[in-house]
Amino acid sequence: METKNLTQEVIRISGANPKKCMKCGKCTATCPAFDQMDIHPHQFVDMVINGRLEELLNSRGIYNCLSCFACMERCPRSVEPARLIEAVRMAVVRQKENNHLKPDAIPALLDDELPQQAITSALRKYMK
Repeated sequence: METKNLTQEVIRISGANPKKCMKCGKCTATCPAFDQMDIHPHQFVDMVINGRLEELLNSRGIYNCLSCFACMERCPRSVEPARLIEAVRMAVVRQKENNHLKPDAIPALLDDELPQQAITSALRKYMK
């Protein structure tokens, strides 16, 4: 997918508006996984704005994000960096095309300890 289209897709999937970012760094300052991330939340937002998606798709930082949403709570402009990171993760999964959860595979994944929300969320994330 072309970088411009991929950037638009990531923004669409996330529902976030990265252009509201004023680069204050509060999201990065509150991130509990800061030390493990090669690209920090405020840098991540800037890279989405500037269409540097290829770097993000190959970053280990998208997998080190804890999805704790601390960055979203701290952002004074409601930019929602965690939603952008999740959208890039989803774009990676969708590009591989072999990594989707199929409804027929769900019964084998169920166990008594797994919350139903986890199955619903996974199905939503990994289906096109």
